[in-house]
Amino acid sequence: MEFFPISIFQLLFTSILSIIVTGLICIHIWLRSTVGNFYSNERMDGKTVLITGGNNGIGLETVRDLARRGARIIMASRKIEIGHEVRDSIMKETGNGNIIVKKLDLSSQKSVREFADEILKTERKIDVLIHNAGCASTSKKKKSVDGIEMTYATNHYGPFLLTHLLIDLLKKSSPCRIIIISSAYYKIANVDLSNLNPLDTFPFYLYYVTKTANIMFGLELAKRLIDTGISVLLVNPGMTNTDIFKKVPFPLNLVVKHSFKNALEGAQTTIMTAVSKKLDGVTGKYFSDCREEDLKSFVKNEIKNKIFWEESVKMCRLRHSDPMI
Repeated sequence: MEFFPISIFQLLFTSILSIIVTGLICIHIWLRSTVGNFYSNERMDGKTVLITGGNNGIGLETVRDLARRGARIIMASRKIEIGHEVRDSIMKETGNGNIIVKKLDLSSQKSVREFADEILKTERKIDVLIHNAGCASTSKKKKSVDGIEMTYATNHYGPFLLTHLLIDLLKKSSPCRIIIISSAYYKIANVDLSNLNPLDTFPFYLYYVTKTANIMFGLELAKRLIDTGISVLLVNPGMTNTDIFKKVPFPLNLVVKHSFKNALEGAQTTIMTAVSKKLDGVTGKYFSDCREEDLKSFVKNEIKNKIFWEESVKMCRLRHSDPMI
């Protein structure tokens, strides 16, 4: 029998490959172990839900589930044609004919105001407002029509302005809920109060920053709405295979494809916070994988959150005639 010596290079390659494979397996097991599910069959008949970004991913699965539960749904969509296609498909699938699509581009303050005006004219109540829409850019720096960095404009300032413009209707609808979709990525980012329009910052990092901004906004909002009957609930969908990760390079794309949650799994916590009667009266809380989770202390700084709120009022150009919170 003839033996062939193994080179140092082969040993090194084999060792590195083994470490990578073992690491990927461990990541897979950990990610799959965090998947939470909402099993309740509670209905939403007679409830009106307004959701942004319901055309695809987590938002689409949220719309589909709430439609099955009998909710009347207003889909706020930037791409109105796609919104109509999604609406028609879900109406056919669920038999729920109470799904409406309205145009909304959260990055444009003019569009937000026009959308809010339309809602105030046509709607008597909103039982659940879900701030689901968001954007993330890998590298391309882009400004909104208002001169605001695009990620910030869409993920924070748009929802901030919309909430203010609809607040009187929400108060009339009390008890009701505002659900803000954030992310566990808030843990690795910081909102720089000295630069709240960071046009020169790496865009993908700003996605993480705006997830921190979502929580700061939500906590201050809950504080200001105490005793109004409006609950504010913060949601981390978890690591979910959505369009945000479609350009992830190999081998990380394998983790995204095979280990991350699919959109339906990612929507479970949003659905729970919109539906569960167990959360009646609960506000200012953060949920991940269908259970409450503690927030890091740095994001609960009330002084910083108040300053951020006041600066956001300026960035959104709120007028004296606008409703204030």
